[in-house]
Order: sequence, then structure tokens, then C-alpha cells
Amino acid sequence: MGRTPRYASLLAALATVLLPAAPARALEEVLIELPLLQTTFSLRLTELASVEALRQGNSDLAELDRASRGAVGRQLIALLQQPVPLSLKQVAEGSVGSPLLEQAMLVIASLGSVEGRAPDLSGTTLRQALITASANGDPTVFSLMKAIPGERVRLNLGRARQIASRLTSQRRQAESLLARTAPASLPPSLPAQPAGSVRQRQVFLTVPHRPEPLELLVLEPGARANGRLVLISHGLWDTPTNFKGWGALLAASGYTVALPRHPGSDNSQQQRVLTGQAPPPGPEELAQRPRDLSAVIDAAASGALSLAQPVATERVVVLGHSWGATTALQLAGLTPKDASLRDRCRNLDDPERNLSWTLQCSWLNGVQDASLLRDPRVVAVAAVSPPVSLLFPEGSARLLGARVLLVSGGSDWIVPPDPEAIEPMRRGARLGNQLVLVRDGDHFNLRPGENPAGGALGPLLRTWTEAAFAAGAAVAPAPGARPLLPPDGWGSASLPMADVTPQLGDR
Repeated sequence: MGRTPRYASLLAALATVLLPAAPARALEEVLIELPLLQTTFSLRLTELASVEALRQGNSDLAELDRASRGAVGRQLIALLQQPVPLSLKQVAEGSVGSPLLEQAMLVIASLGSVEGRAPDLSGTTLRQALITASANGDPTVFSLMKAIPGERVRLNLGRARQIASRLTSQRRQAESLLARTAPASLPPSLPAQPAGSVRQRQVFLTVPHRPEPLELLVLEPGARANGRLVLISHGLWDTPTNFKGWGALLAASGYTVALPRHPGSDNSQQQRVLTGQAPPPGPEELAQRPRDLSAVIDAAASGALSLAQPVATERVVVLGHSWGATTALQLAGLTPKDASLRDRCRNLDDPERNLSWTLQCSWLNGVQDASLLRDPRVVAVAAVSPPVSLLFPEGSARLLGARVLLVSGGSDWIVPPDPEAIEPMRRGARLGNQLVLVRDGDHFNLRPGENPAGGALGPLLRTWTEAAFAAGAAVAPAPGARPLLPPDGWGSASLPMADVTPQLGDR
């Protein structure tokens, strides 16, 4: 990804388009381009606050609106009032630097350009603009324009309409499936975990494929250990701590859990990128991450982790989020190919193009080294919001050696559910794998943080893990295999979710 000119230019574009350094005055002038008319209209930003404000203005666009009997103004204002596809919780948690969040900002940047600013890669200006734009609710294109410092903004109305339509279309199937499927019931309440029920350690593991030791967060049950091992792989520029809640919940249930820090794509590497000390993550990380997890299993088998209780390493479950979910799928047996990456990455108008394609396209030069990384000790994986549509070709599911639970947020603008989850599952072989969609789930609110209850997905992932181990030999994917996940008892009150697998044959 990062050592290619493509990604470096995207970071630079973000800096110059949306991240002005103080001091800078607030935007006043807006230039609206109408490609079909080959015309640019100039007007004050305040004239775009409402249809009435536009009509009362003296711009040529106001004249066009009056001539169209208000049709132009209604469509323009509706477009500017559309919510911006961002998770404010992510911003509040201080993860502004996430490259996938930056790509969300680039969607807005691609609507046009802002003139009169200098770069600011710290994220401070961007964070403040988002907070200001969200003062009265979810940010819109208009409120963000008001909050961005600069001299004037140039808005391509045709491009704005195209992007808004594409973003909406990429979750229509998810909305339909969720509307037709009853959400899973809530799990029974559990007693509070006693103090000391989970032991936490930091471990540094020497591995053959990296020059520095691999850092692990290891969570072990304080009592009633069941001798089973679960691994959790974090996403791009995340940390094990962002997923400690899943590990704590499973450890309290008897599992030994290891969360490796992937050094080529964690938050420390992020900081080095943002301060100019390192390039963004390279495509070689597509292979290095699965090797990290296999090395942890090797270490557990050899005793190198110095666990309080031994674990069986011939049957392991892996959980992952975002890039970590893609990593989990590689260990399950999916093999990346470069055909779609070469054919589709250059097409900026592909109807399935989404923000995750920037990440997937950055992996092109790492595909060859990332093949054949299936680990037969991994018997089941839960992949939450994985970017997959370009990386794994149609028909890959028949190569799976582990059962898969795919989880996707119905409101995920970063890795949207239709092209990245529903279509791959719909086209895949029916081998007992399952797809759960989460209503109002986005790319960031499905992460648990340090919540010991595992956040919204905690009950789901615990139920999946228990079912995978309990299935014995029947856990293997196979035609006609019975689902591992029961129909109920793993839902969430905050984010309702449903297993939509039985409906995937229906459009």
C-alpha cells in the first residue's frame, strides 16, 4: 500500500484539500460546477443554507432556480443536506488518522476542492472541523463546508450526485435483508465476573519473518480454563487494545486469548507515517499478518508463551476486524489473486467502487507472496467488516478449510455491506458459512474497545466461538453442513443484528 505512489498521493491530496493550517478564514464563496451545462455559478455560502436563502440571493444560480420553478434549488439543497459518511465516535476516540477514515474524507474532497490553505497532517484541524460541523447533529456536506477554513470551495455537482447515489446503492441489499429478517434475541443476563477472573500479560515473541519481536497481549482465565486458544487480529492502524473487550469476554468464559500487534500496520506505524518518519504500510503486510498469527500458534504449541495452563493448538478460532478480518480469511484458506485488482482498480467509475478499494488496491504487489497461507490448525473464523471483493476471486469459498462467520454493518460506508459482504457470500459455495448483518452498524462502532462485555458483538462472537469448538469434526465447511450459529440468543439491544444467510438466494 504505502510504498506505492498511489497511496502517498492520496495522503498528500487529503492534506492539501481538507486539512488547512491555522490561521485561515472561514469559507465565504462557493463555486458550483454543472458539467452538463459547462457552467460555473458563484454565490455566497450562506445562500446554500436553504431553498429560501438560495431564492433570495442575487446569483445566476438563483435565477436558474427561479426559472426551473424551484427544481434546481430543491435538488441542490437536498444534496448538501445529506449526511457525511463518517463515524463521529471514531473521531471522538482520537482515531482521525485512520487511512480508511481519511478515504471517507477524500470522498468529500472528490466533490471538488477548497482553496486557500496549507497542509496539516496532525488531524487537529480535521477533528475540529468535524466537531463544529456536528454541533447540531450528524454532519452534512453543507455543515462541513461551513466548518472548513479557507477562501472558497469549488463543488462539482455532477460528481456529488454520482457519489451520493453510489454510496446509497451499496447498502440497499443490506437494508432489504434486514427489513425482512427478525433480529436475534438478546442473550440471557450473565453474572458479573469476579475480580481477577482474567489475567493480562504482555509477551514479546521472536518470530522468523520479522526483524523485531512480535508484541502480544495475552488474556488468560483466572479459573476454569478450558484449554482452548483464540486469536484476535486488529485492523489497519489499530491496536490490540481496541479489541481487548472481545478477548476479556472470552477469557472470562475460559478461553486463552492472544492479540498480536501487527507492527507494519498498527497505530505506532501510523504515527511514524503522519510525522514523515516512515512510508505507509507496504503490500508485504498482506503476507506478514497471517504469518504473525501462525507464529503465535507455533509459540503456544512449543510452550514459548509460558501460559499458566496448556492449550490445544490443533484446533484454534480466529477473530478479526477490517484488515484483521481479511487476515483471518487468509488463514481459513482464501487465497488472494491479482486479476480483479489489475482490472478494476483503475476504474474510478466502477459502480461497486468503495473506500476499501484504496486499501485493497494497495495490496497488488503483495498478492504473490500472500498465497497459500492457510493454517490447518484454524478451524473457524469470524470476519468483521473485511475488505474482500477485489482480493479473493469468485469461487474462492470452495478452498476454505475453516468455517466462516461474516459480519457486516448495515451503515458501513468504509467497507459497505452489499459489494463487500452480501455479494461475495451470495456467490460463494454453500458450505455452512453464515452472514450476520448489523442494523446501524458502521465500520467503527462494531469494535469493542476495552468493554469487558465485548461491545455489541460480544455475545455473537462468544456464541460463534463456543459453537465452533463444540462442533468437533463437524466444524469443517462442507456442502449441506449445518449452521454453527443458533438462530437466537446472541443479539444486541444497542445494534440489532440478524443472520440473513437463509435469504441470500432472494434478491
